[in-house]
Amino acid sequence: MKKKAFENFVYGVFLLLGLITVGCVLLITVYLIVSGLPAIRQIGLGEFLLGRTWASTAADPRFGILPFILTSVYGTAGAIALGVPAGFLTAVYLAKAAPPKVKAAVSAAVSVLAGIPSVVYGLVGMLVLVPGIRTAFHVPDGASLLAAIVVLAVMILPSIVNVSITALEAVPREYEDASLALGAAPTETWFRVSVPAARSGIAAAVVLGVGRAIGEAMAVMMVSGNVANMPSLFESVRFLTTAVASEMSYSSGLQRQALFSIALVLYLFILLINGTLNFFLKRGGRD
Repeated sequence: MKKKAFENFVYGVFLLLGLITVGCVLLITVYLIVSGLPAIRQIGLGEFLLGRTWASTAADPRFGILPFILTSVYGTAGAIALGVPAGFLTAVYLAKAAPPKVKAAVSAAVSVLAGIPSVVYGLVGMLVLVPGIRTAFHVPDGASLLAAIVVLAVMILPSIVNVSITALEAVPREYEDASLALGAAPTETWFRVSVPAARSGIAAAVVLGVGRAIGEAMAVMMVSGNVANMPSLFESVRFLTTAVASEMSYSSGLQRQALFSIALVLYLFILLINGTLNFFLKRGGRD
């Protein structure tokens, strides 16, 4: 009887925590919709999403966020293109091929990388990466989309490496033994047996990396130049996140409402990406 009562209590606690989580998501959703829609109605949806000029403090203010949207898309895609292959291959090496001492040292370094605050990434990027890009490519200013992509790629590495290692190490040893017994080489076994078996965990690592790349603000603001230009690899740009972070402290009136509208667009953008990834992952899991 006491055991049953304890199980019901634990079940109730877990249910309450789950409902609190769902409630927080719903609260954020409703708040962003209520705060963001007035500006979109006043500015116009087409002008807001497709306008190329953001001049929120001008005498004749303009609130076009197309440069922010494209910059966020290009920056996230570039970070994933650089970070995912590097993180995935590092995880395969550490999980399957690395000597114990090397694995311990690299894993410790990755853990430290995960704990570094984003402002430190931005500071190092501003002092080292930005001057390096300016010198290497002979451009007037190294604060650019390229610098933001490199910083984001480094920042998502710990999530991809750690989660992928956990997924690869969870693959039953019998799968690999059977492949090796059939004459497959170790490398062939890792990529044709272990990796497909750990596909769901590796995909979760990619989703985490995408989430961090999209949501990062401070480090990106410090290395991207934070100028509302249409995206170009060697020009200063502004992301959706940095647009909100850089102006919210002094905004008022329609400008403040427009910043909430940007936050709403960013929120919907993240939901769309997560929904798309989950759709393809579930579809891949059924194949």
